[in-house]
Amino acid sequence: MDQEYERRLLRQINHQNLPTERRMTKSLGAACSPLSVKSGDRFIPTRAGSNWSINFHYANENCRSPAQNHKAKDASSDSSKDAVAYAALLRNELLGAGIETVAEPHADDRRHEVLAPDSCGLFRYAVHTKRVPCDGGNEVSPFSLSPLSNKSHKLLRSPRKPARKISKIPFKVLDAPELQDDFYLNLVDWSAGNLLSVGLGACVYLWSACTSQVTRLCDLSVDGDSVTSVCWNERGSLVAVGTHKGYVQIWDAAGGRKLTCLEGHSARVGALAWNGEQLSSGSRDRVILQRDVRTPPAAERRLQGHRQEVCGLKWSPDHQHLASGGNDNKLLVWNSSSLVPVQQYSDHLAAVKAIAWSPHQHGLLASGGGTADRCLRFWNTLTGQALQSTDTGSQVCNLAWSKHANELVSTHGYSQNQILVWKYPSLTQVAKLTGHSYRVLYLAVSPDGEAIVTGAGDETLRFWNVFSKTRCTKESKSVLNLFTRIR
Repeated sequence: MDQEYERRLLRQINHQNLPTERRMTKSLGAACSPLSVKSGDRFIPTRAGSNWSINFHYANENCRSPAQNHKAKDASSDSSKDAVAYAALLRNELLGAGIETVAEPHADDRRHEVLAPDSCGLFRYAVHTKRVPCDGGNEVSPFSLSPLSNKSHKLLRSPRKPARKISKIPFKVLDAPELQDDFYLNLVDWSAGNLLSVGLGACVYLWSACTSQVTRLCDLSVDGDSVTSVCWNERGSLVAVGTHKGYVQIWDAAGGRKLTCLEGHSARVGALAWNGEQLSSGSRDRVILQRDVRTPPAAERRLQGHRQEVCGLKWSPDHQHLASGGNDNKLLVWNSSSLVPVQQYSDHLAAVKAIAWSPHQHGLLASGGGTADRCLRFWNTLTGQALQSTDTGSQVCNLAWSKHANELVSTHGYSQNQILVWKYPSLTQVAKLTGHSYRVLYLAVSPDGEAIVTGAGDETLRFWNVFSKTRCTKESKSVLNLFTRIR
């Protein structure tokens, strides 16, 4: 029923129930206006201004409470796809829209793309001439048992991708006593050998994801020191440990012995990054030291460009560029030969700790700002251009790209303490995970690229399944692929 028509009926009923004096007053007032004079005993509603496509879509939403509308927005992608497909069927059958396929609704505002107002109205007076389209159009065969048109049949037969569902609860939770609530530290890393290294107070512990066994790698309390960063090399055999006094220790994980201790920093080492056999370390003394663990400690490169503590370090997948973030709100990019940064980005308004290179697009770098910035920013380091940015609403602590899809995960601190999964380049949120009661300061990705582990000041480690591996595991069936013929 038309809303305006229903409103007029209610007004007539209320008018009949009014007392006699008020009815006379209303009738006298209405008599003075020539627009309100009605002739005849029939009421014909005016439908010229009705937008029927929007009315079909909002027919059920008007009856919902605000809480129900909020739940509907957070529904799964399956229900949103069904709603768009149903709206397309209504348009085909009632408005003759001729929709054959429905695009995926990636965002809330895309729901209305199918429901855009059409140029033709539902009620119109025109002379229609019979036209026989080439493909049969919307005409239904007289022998068909279905009331739907041919376009609607094509719409129902169109392939639909299965919805990807991400669990909102972690599949494992581990206690991590003495896990520091310090934004500038990096105390969690996951090796290629499926070992998780965690810095707790003055000790480094290794947790095996295969056997769930926990071993203590080192204890720095004997020297009166504490752990400020940990980082595995690419092979997963060596782990670098940065300390509060400025040392960098290299440990053999399998043998449980210390191989060497590197000096050179005068303050704590909060960021580490391996590049083959080279190790880069960033410190509160504002210096980045790059050293080869196979050569004597004297052979080192000093990179000086930050004016405050270096809290983020990441090497690019091609091993040619190093990205560094600091408490001076700067994001610098260094190459493997120069001692000065080749690029400098200063758009962030807070400390830059979250840094991640895309494994899918060469030269694409993502970074996140602290509490005063809260933005995710993307850079093309090949041209030095800023690509796009989005305000996340809370402090960005870590970033990591998916190995299998063009997606990335970000962990946040003040004030929502959440984990967000993003689709790039649309920057739509795939999932929002909550559970930590403190800032989610630490993040590491499993070697298979499917799971992540997050750590927070609530002294817990939580494991989540956020990325899917199905997209890249398709085996090539081509006869030209010789590897499928090898036995």
